[in-house]
Amino acid sequence: MADSVPVSGNVRAVDRALDILQCFARHDGGLSLSEIAREVDLHKSTVHRLLTSLLHKGFVRRIPQSDKYLLGWSVLELISSIYQSDELSAVVMPEMTELRDVTGETVSLYIRSGSERIRIQAVESNAPVRNVATVGKTYPLYVGASGKVLLAHAGDEVLDEMARDQGTPPDFLSPDFRQQLEEIRKDGYAISIQERESGTAAVAAPVFGRDGFVAALSISGPVGRFTRLKISEHVGTLMTVTSRVTRLLSH
Repeated sequence: MADSVPVSGNVRAVDRALDILQCFARHDGGLSLSEIAREVDLHKSTVHRLLTSLLHKGFVRRIPQSDKYLLGWSVLELISSIYQSDELSAVVMPEMTELRDVTGETVSLYIRSGSERIRIQAVESNAPVRNVATVGKTYPLYVGASGKVLLAHAGDEVLDEMARDQGTPPDFLSPDFRQQLEEIRKDGYAISIQERESGTAAVAAPVFGRDGFVAALSISGPVGRFTRLKISEHVGTLMTVTSRVTRLLSH
């Protein structure tokens, strides 16, 4: 019989502090003490104590002349460390930059985290009007080209788990949606037009590594410029890049 591992007060405090940090990934513009307490379902006194520790370590900061908090600069230090040591980002970044230069549009790299996708790297378009790509931003898996690429290669167990989640749309279980994922697996890419965000279009393809599926690489831009015709012109370029990255990661 497996040993029972009690959860100490210190471990519980760490768990709650991480819950607080994750709140900021779902909201822009900062959060007040009351909003955070409501989000993590804790008393304000508990949240205030944890925020004080996070402030001291630089993981959150106060907006001047405001009661709202933002993520602190220490988070950026951790992200920087990840990028410096992460093989995926090191291999993909030069390819992403070249893809941005060829297409003129924003290029992003996503990975799956549970029922969400996270943008872990981005190279933005140089055009004045462009798709702004915030690194660290999370999005649902069931909408958008990158999300569907990630879902298409996630396996039935992930689909079944998401289908049981009350936050997942009812049509997630529909045969049409499952068929769409099957077509994405077969075609090797996915396209979305104003699916997740009005005025934005995207195309995404999978990147594989030694241990199987790794990430989704996408090109996105405003629909007025990144039209279906433009997308069709760049699908081959995108898939050439993802194939090359896959070879590099597989060695």
